[in-house]
Amino acid sequence: MTRSIRPDAVLVQAVIAGALSFAHLHDLAAASGQSGWKAWAYPVSVDLLLVAAWRRLRSDGPSRLAWCWFLIALVASLGANIATAGFLDLDQPPALLRLGVAGWPALAFLGGTLLAHSPTPPGDRVPVPPAPAAPAPGPVPEPESAPALEPETAPALPAADQAPAPASAPAVPVPAALVDHARKVADDHQARTGSRIDTDTLRARLGVPAPLAAAIAAQLA
Repeated sequence: MTRSIRPDAVLVQAVIAGALSFAHLHDLAAASGQSGWKAWAYPVSVDLLLVAAWRRLRSDGPSRLAWCWFLIALVASLGANIATAGFLDLDQPPALLRLGVAGWPALAFLGGTLLAHSPTPPGDRVPVPPAPAAPAPGPVPEPESAPALEPETAPALPAADQAPAPASAPAVPVPAALVDHARKVADDHQARTGSRIDTDTLRARLGVPAPLAAAIAAQLA
């Protein structure tokens, strides 16, 4: 089944407008010193950036990035149409026009790169499961109080039968090597701070238990 080709007025108008804009951009680039194939590449670059920005607007919806580059390409195309209408002397174009034409490739490359790298669609993102909520703390049960016991009264003993008082705890033996090392630590502490080392600091520096540190401090006194 063959399909008949019918002319579309809108399509014909778009082709004519695109050809005129293409020619104006070529003439402007050639007048600014871009000869040969480079003058033909400028209108292609402007029109492609315009189409890429419009496609981004149609596919991903309105965004500041797409609207920004769409307006930049539109101003470049519209400016070329106005410049070739006799408002500028194309035989001696101004330096600002030459600067804009020379810097357009870098600007168009930046715009095309930003438009091509679109963000990840929401459907392709992997959902992150939320962290489980901590259980609410329940009431802490109060400990049951034990029944109070009445202390038993011990029978008084006569003075002769009373037990003797316990003797004092035996002294903690300290190795001589540890005492020598502690003395060096104490001298270093006094040289740096100007005060004698206390028992807690000595215990922390030597890493020994508190009774052993007290016995060492007693020998250093």
